[in-house]
Amino acid sequence: QVKLEESGGGSVSAGGSLRLSCAASEYTYDSYCIGWFRQVPGKEREGVANFYVGQVYVDGKRTYYTDSVKGRFTISRDDAKQTLFLQMNNLQPEDTGTYYCAADPGCGPSYCSQFRCSPNTWGRGTQVTVSS
Repeated sequence: QVKLEESGGGSVSAGGSLRLSCAASEYTYDSYCIGWFRQVPGKEREGVANFYVGQVYVDGKRTYYTDSVKGRFTISRDDAKQTLFLQMNNLQPEDTGTYYCAADPGCGPSYCSQFRCSPNTWGRGTQVTVSS
């Protein structure tokens, strides 16, 4: 059974850093979009960073970020361990939320780059709290 499990959340002061991990088990698709979403109570869930696994990329890139985190967050993946990471630097109070790892095997690189995928596998989430 496909499973995604996040870890690495916590509480930090503004300007601090955290590294989130997402371990994927039994995920055997050859190509898919996997990424991080965050949810704040009262607001819509938003895509934060995506990583496309496959052979065709958009503009030669396989990582994509929403504007608010560009230059501060870095998404990466350990292929051998099937683990996705999100390095978050210079965290700000507006980054507070529950962070979810999610994957969509039916999503191509173009949709992945535009955060237009519809993930069908989600982790349980990990809380990130940034105090001012």
